[in-house]
Amino acid sequence: MTAPSFPVTEIVAARRPHRKDAARNYDALLAAAREAFAEHGADASLEDIARRAGVGIGTLYRNFPTRRHLFESVYADEVNQLVLAAQEVADREPWEALTAWLDRFAGYMVTKRAVREALNDESEIFAACRESMYAAGGPLFERAQKAGLARPDMRFVELLRMVAGIMATAFDDDAQRDRVLSIALDGVRASR
Repeated sequence: MTAPSFPVTEIVAARRPHRKDAARNYDALLAAAREAFAEHGADASLEDIARRAGVGIGTLYRNFPTRRHLFESVYADEVNQLVLAAQEVADREPWEALTAWLDRFAGYMVTKRAVREALNDESEIFAACRESMYAAGGPLFERAQKAGLARPDMRFVELLRMVAGIMATAFDDDAQRDRVLSIALDGVRASR
């Protein structure tokens, strides 16, 4: 059986350079941008991103000709990581697979908030990312429902909105955020 194809995986692969040194710089820039956006939002300095990645500003612009291109690439890479995470946890027990993936989804929400400020939700990249995310995470939720572990009266989109709402809240620290998310997920569990 072949692995399913996801639009965002194809976008990420098409944008990533093939030469090893160029790919290494590209990956370093994505990681630095993700970190800078999480800290400073959409206004993060491109010069700071290049410095964090250990490259010159010219290298940043060669890989990402516009700020929008950088935002789209970071966003697509984040969603691609969600797709890969769903594949990595798919063999686990249904509830464990779902919650492991949702934990990764919660982390992704930090980057999405910063990128959302700069991109239109209706852009092609958002549509491809949304489709890929639902196609990767939805089956984990359905499997937990079929196993009687997740509420049968809940839809996947509602679950994602609940987690996104939690992540939009300011917390004292990561431990508090994780505790609140755990409490919310207890409400998703099917009553036995």
